[in-house]
Amino acid sequence: MESVLNWLNENSGLILHYGMQAVIALVIFLLGGRIAKFCANLTEKAFDKKKVDKAVGSFVSSIVFAIVFMATVLMALSQIGIETTSFIAILGAAGLAVGLALQGSLSNFASGVLIILLRPFKSGDYVEAGNKAGTIKKIEIFSTELRTPDNKVIIMPNSKIMSDAIVNYSRESTRRIDLVIRVDYDADLRKAKEVLKSILDNEPRILKDPAYNVSVSELAESSVNFIVRPWVESADYWPTYWSLLEEIKIIFDEQGINIPAPQMDVHLRKQD
Repeated sequence: MESVLNWLNENSGLILHYGMQAVIALVIFLLGGRIAKFCANLTEKAFDKKKVDKAVGSFVSSIVFAIVFMATVLMALSQIGIETTSFIAILGAAGLAVGLALQGSLSNFASGVLIILLRPFKSGDYVEAGNKAGTIKKIEIFSTELRTPDNKVIIMPNSKIMSDAIVNYSRESTRRIDLVIRVDYDADLRKAKEVLKSILDNEPRILKDPAYNVSVSELAESSVNFIVRPWVESADYWPTYWSLLEEIKIIFDEQGINIPAPQMDVHLRKQD
């Protein structure tokens, strides 16, 4: 016991010095954690203020937090005398090893960064990507969350999204409906065309500009095909699409305009 007391007396200055260093390092660590959270929240609020997509703000704020927090940890270690240069080298080597083991995750991360920078879509857009279609709900570091029209949730890796074509159905404010309406060869084409135009004129969701197009597109094997191409607001696309199909069938039946079913004529030849 006496030897311990003697050692403490002899090294009291050193103990006090390292004790103070440890306390300062702890203060730096705790304060740095608060600063990291503050910077992350400030970044997210700045994005919200500029009306940037919430998914983008959340993604960037998480990166800001990680950077500031890592800097805080290095400062705290440096304060207690740990050589941070060696520590950074060790972290780099460990990061390389982990990176090789997690190539897929890093690919997803890089793709997430590209999504944020290029912004092919935003939250609320209806897109088709990676052979899946749905409304974008969240853009996260490694994956993107989509919700299908029947309320299924799809969690898709970012790398799969960026490695294929992306079809964004919501980016433009208007869309064109493309219908092909088949009528019988015996039908009065002028009458059929006027009926189609009347249906489009009476549909309030169809835009006047750009103007719609109703034209004969093909003299097919068993029918004369009309293209019907009106423009609508993107949000009205499917309701108008379904309504037009129903209305065309009903009015064609009332006007005696036949929509032929696919058919094949077979001719039998008698051999002598």
